[in-house]
Amino acid sequence: MATCICVFSAEGNSGVSGSLLLQQTSEDFATTIEGQLRGLTPGQKHGLSITTYGDVRDGANSCGTIFNPFGKTHGAPTDDPTLRMVGDLGNVEADDAGVATVKIEDKMVKIFGPHSVIGRSMIVCAGQDDQGRGGQETSLTTGNAGPRIACGVIGIANPSTS
Repeated sequence: MATCICVFSAEGNSGVSGSLLLQQTSEDFATTIEGQLRGLTPGQKHGLSITTYGDVRDGANSCGTIFNPFGKTHGAPTDDPTLRMVGDLGNVEADDAGVATVKIEDKMVKIFGPHSVIGRSMIVCAGQDDQGRGGQETSLTTGNAGPRIACGVIGIANPSTS
């Protein structure tokens, strides 16, 4: 089993923080992504994506586009895997305290293999991801989820603290 972690830092004064663990048994198994994000807009859905680069020198702006090694359009995690980007993780929903408890299983996200997400980043957006169905100019590329409000680099987790 491989375990990675992504620790989120707020963009500007968004106040968003948290961490997500990513775990995968082998390349043929789904990756589980779980943890908590805090400081979100209470009761609102926020887009969550894996992006191409683990470069946070300019915050979330330098993380690049949604991770898309197969050249697909934006979609939902439940869409046919031959149609969606690997980094499309859908939405997380904040409770009344602004906390989202995340538990996602995704067969396209890989820790092992040539399309590993290790060293890439994750971003949280201010708004709801329309999962490619919104009909907006950016629906098929970003999910039209608004500005990025937090980001973090996916790294190998310390086994004694995960």
